Amino acid sequence: MGTSRWSDDFYSAREAERAKTGTSAFHYTEAINKGEEIRQVHATMNPQGVTRESRDSDEHPDSNSVAVIFDVTGSMHTVPVLLQKKLPKLMGTLGRKNYLPHPQVLFGAVGDCYSDEGPVQIGQYESGIEMDDDLGRFWLEGGGGGTGEESYELALYFFARHTSIDCFEKRGRKGYLFIVGDEKPYPRVDRQAVKRIFGDDIQEDIPIEQIIAECREKYHVFFLLPKGTSHWNSTPTHARWIQLLGEDYFRLLEDPDTVCETISVIIGMTEGTVNLDQAKEHLREAGTSEAALNHVTNAVQSLARQGKVPSEGNVRL
Repeated sequence: MGTSRWSDDFYSAREAERAKTGTSAFHYTEAINKGEEIRQVHATMNPQGVTRESRDSDEHPDSNSVAVIFDVTGSMHTVPVLLQKKLPKLMGTLGRKNYLPHPQVLFGAVGDCYSDEGPVQIGQYESGIEMDDDLGRFWLEGGGGGTGEESYELALYFFARHTSIDCFEKRGRKGYLFIVGDEKPYPRVDRQAVKRIFGDDIQEDIPIEQIIAECREKYHVFFLLPKGTSHWNSTPTHARWIQLLGEDYFRLLEDPDTVCETISVIIGMTEGTVNLDQAKEHLREAGTSEAALNHVTNAVQSLARQGKVPSEGNVRL
């Protein structure tokens, strides 16, 4: 997948048509809520028995994978809506500003494997308007287990064992995985959940630390926690993710509306292709307000002081 190219004009035309017809960008969720679709993960987003690939092509000879996984439980289910409206800024800074050449972006969603009907949803790696199609296929279930934990560990399992990315396999260059959530992960990957959701037989549960280590072999893994969500001020949640990933990979978003901008700046700074002052100027050119720029700055300020992520950085194996 990921053989097309991003077009702001195409995206704008699509948004204009949706506004004219009163169609939601998240049409699958709307159809479920109206009773027009069965309450289940969209067939193209179902992770059962699949591997997602980010491959080089004539259009993208130097592909680089970026995955963004959203918690769609409770108060978190509004964040994908904010990102969908900012897709041009994400693709503009990554591609046209050369923060990351030939980005191929995958969107996915997680919930709670013990209580939700659609706990894992995984799109395709795409370079063009198809990524907007995948967002439209999200089921914003809005559930959750109420335990202070969600099934982020299952997303990590999928990317560790069910993705194949040319940037890493051909060039030893890590992809990027951003999880946007507000709770802690479960302490172990449940083998019964793995069988039910992915179709894999594993002999025993996998400790969260082990699956993170596997995932980090080929991805830079970040956890972004947006303000206004249930556990924004939860010290135990912050502490757990810092313990698992390290401070540089846990980021607080003071304004959830800046999720695209923050992701692009983190990638550019980790790659060493942009510094914070340059990134802020690029975002100003794209119409970002000064208030939003301040929120992005606060989200990445420790990285700015160091120049780039120090513990892994843009590691090339």
